[in-house]
Amino acid sequence: MLRFILNRLIMALPTVVIVSITVFGLIRLVPGDPAALMLGDMAQPDQIAQMRGELGLDRPMPEQFLIWGHNALMGDLGKSIVTSEPVLHLVVSRFLVSAQIVVVAVLLASLLAVPAGVIAAWRQNSLTDLALTGTATILLSIPTFWLGLLLLLLFGLKLGWLPVLGYVSVASNLWAGLIYLVLPVMTLVIHEMGVLIRMARASTLEVLRLDYITHARAKGLSESAVLWRHAFKNAFGPTWTMIGLILGNLLGGIAVIETVFTVPGLGRLMVDSIFQRDYPVIQGCLLFVALSYVMVNLIVDLLYPLFDPRVAAE
Repeated sequence: MLRFILNRLIMALPTVVIVSITVFGLIRLVPGDPAALMLGDMAQPDQIAQMRGELGLDRPMPEQFLIWGHNALMGDLGKSIVTSEPVLHLVVSRFLVSAQIVVVAVLLASLLAVPAGVIAAWRQNSLTDLALTGTATILLSIPTFWLGLLLLLLFGLKLGWLPVLGYVSVASNLWAGLIYLVLPVMTLVIHEMGVLIRMARASTLEVLRLDYITHARAKGLSESAVLWRHAFKNAFGPTWTMIGLILGNLLGGIAVIETVFTVPGLGRLMVDSIFQRDYPVIQGCLLFVALSYVMVNLIVDLLYPLFDPRVAAE
């Protein structure tokens, strides 16, 4: 087990390096001069040149990358051009807002969708199976932004049960913060349930066809015991991988949801920074999102032996 963990940690290091190089290179491909943008339209050429020297933009690319990488390791991602706020503090504070929506949504979607997918596989080709798979297909086909707008229209404008605009931090007001999170969480739960139901059903069907399931039934075990004690654990492995992928994608990819519900999360920060051409913030957001995705998948890999001991044995 220790060897498996060490191998996964070592394999993650090259990914982090490649991600860092990619993020650094992408920002350098963006048209425009960060120094000129920081100083404004009235800046003189000598002022721009001085600012480029202070930012290290006049140095060769490899040297710029080494300086930026060293500063990033030390927790210094620079300062925002627009607000002069440290990028790391800005990114972390916005990431926490996105994380509380994403983690709760993925947890609820998993608790609802995984048992539904298992039941659909158990009742294959029955009305229950058709209803669950049909529902999953419909949920998967609905764009999240359109679903969010429909929920806003229904629960916000028509019924008046939930707020339509604004955001309240859970830390400042627990009850009001939870109320404002209901609609974005509900939108993600409804959409991601479609993916997880289909994955759980497919993996459970594959396991139910194996010989050890036939042997368990031949011993006289009840169908519920066969399903939940013998099939579920082995079938949950691929679904667990899908949960990790969904979590990683949503942590940096819910800009549309945050825009629809005016949530000041990391995705909306990235979009706003792109429009404002705030290069340090864009770079910090991209790096943080990429590293979050790597860390989520690393945690998924490390926990995988809990569901399939053969992984650790190999």
